[in-house]
Amino acid sequence: MVAYYALEGLMVTSDDNVVRAFSEEHVERLTGITRSQLRYWDRTGFFSPSLADEERRQAYSRVYSFRDVVCLQVLNTLRNESRVTLPHLREVKEKLAHLGENVWAKTTLYVLNRKVHFVNPETDEVEEVLTGQGVLQIPLKVVQGDMEKAVRALWKRNGASVGRIRRRRGVASSQPVIAGTRIPVRAIKAFHAAGYTVRQICEQYPDLTEADVKAALGYDKAA
Repeated sequence: MVAYYALEGLMVTSDDNVVRAFSEEHVERLTGITRSQLRYWDRTGFFSPSLADEERRQAYSRVYSFRDVVCLQVLNTLRNESRVTLPHLREVKEKLAHLGENVWAKTTLYVLNRKVHFVNPETDEVEEVLTGQGVLQIPLKVVQGDMEKAVRALWKRNGASVGRIRRRRGVASSQPVIAGTRIPVRAIKAFHAAGYTVRQICEQYPDLTEADVKAALGYDKAA
């Protein structure tokens, strides 16, 4: 597997299959969950990124899918805003394990007195997940926000950065990147060396323009 690092996330390619993914930094900006919290959840098995390497000590070893980001947005509301305890969330996860890994995103969850409730599909009633006890009033409903809109806002670039190359310490391991993004010049050159046209490279990185790609291909320093 070859990973190409970008502002909108990481473009992870496997054969001809390309999926959009996100680094810890972008997940933190999109969901509000700190990187230290993300790493703790991963380390303890509570929530692990879908595209992580087995060796977590390497750079960019934790890579999150869009589905992960949506799930984490809900978890941020439950844990950090509604103050539901982590032990309780672990129990909820185990209780609803039959719903699969996407449980936090595809299940409508509610919070009452720091306990998680859901609509039981068998009874169509709102019940506490662990006890099955029904409730009459739910003061807070955890709703998925418009994550697509948040992602687009994260990717938005300043027009003055189009077609320019930048190298900044701490950004993409200090490699030359397309200004306004974290897309390394070497990633674009790798696509070009593999036979991709300028237009095809833009399709792989929707936020790049042809001017960006041409600037990268014309960059004369080692990338």
